[in-house]
Amino acid sequence: MGKIKVRGVEHYYEWVKEDSTSSSKSVMVFVHGWAGSDRYWESTARAIGDKFDCLLYDMRGFGRSRLPEQPVEIGYEMEAYAEDLAALLDALQLEKVYINAHSMGASVAVLFMNRYPELVEKAILTCSGIFAYDEKSFTAFHRFGGYVVKFRPKWLTQIPLMDKMFMARFLYRAIPSAQSRAFLEDFLLADYEAALGTIYTSVSKDAAEFMPEEFSKLSVPCLLVAGEYDKIIPAEMGKKAAELNDLVEFAMIPNTAHFPMLESADTYLQRVLEFL
Repeated sequence: MGKIKVRGVEHYYEWVKEDSTSSSKSVMVFVHGWAGSDRYWESTARAIGDKFDCLLYDMRGFGRSRLPEQPVEIGYEMEAYAEDLAALLDALQLEKVYINAHSMGASVAVLFMNRYPELVEKAILTCSGIFAYDEKSFTAFHRFGGYVVKFRPKWLTQIPLMDKMFMARFLYRAIPSAQSRAFLEDFLLADYEAALGTIYTSVSKDAAEFMPEEFSKLSVPCLLVAGEYDKIIPAEMGKKAAELNDLVEFAMIPNTAHFPMLESADTYLQRVLEFL
C-alpha cells in the first residue's frame, strides 16, 4: 500500500498479490463506485490473486485519496476521473491491464477504454447501464443527494445498526457487518466537493445522452454484470447498455442487488472467470 501523486492529488493504492515476488501475471485494476473506496474490492481481489496481480485504488476525493487544501483545477466529470486512471497507470508504468469497475466507476471505465483502448485487455463492468433523462426525477435526486452529502455527522457510526440501515437500499442479501460498517465510514469520509460534484455529473442529462454512444463505441471485450434486484442501477439498464455493442456480454446474478460481488461471491467469481 502507498500513495502516488496523480494530477496534483495524492492517490491511495495497494496491491493484492498471492506471490509478491512474481511479475508474470496480468494486472487487474479495480475501480470503486460513488462515495466508496478500494476496501470493498479486497475480497474479490484476493479470490483471484492466483490468476492476477490486483491493483486497488481510491478515486480522487474518496477513501484515502484526500483532496489537498490548495484546490486542484480538475473537475468532477467522469471524463476527468478517466484521465486520473490513465495518469495512475502511467505513473505505475502499467502498459496493459484488465479492469473490474463498479457503478459510477464503471462509467469512468467505459470512458477510459474509449480513450485508451490499447491499455485494456478485457473489462468487467459491475452494476452499470444507461438511463433516460427525466428532468423532474433528476432534479429531485440532485436535491436529495445534496442534502445527504451535506448532512454526514461522524457520530452516525456510533448508532447501533446504522450501517445495516445505510446499506439496506443497496443489498438484497446481507453482507458481513465489517463490510457494512466500512461502507458507512467511506461515505462519511468522502470529500464534500467530490461527492456532490460526481452526483451532478454521473446522473445528469449529459450522461444520459453520451453514455449510450460510449457503450456503442467500445472496442474492448466487456462483461456487464447486473444484480437481479438492484434498485440503484436496475438490471434492465445494464441489459440495454449491453445490447448496444456485440463486444459487451450481459450477465445477471440472481438474488443480488447493487453489490453482487459481495452478496453472491461464488456465483459472481464463476461468471467473471468464465468470461476471462
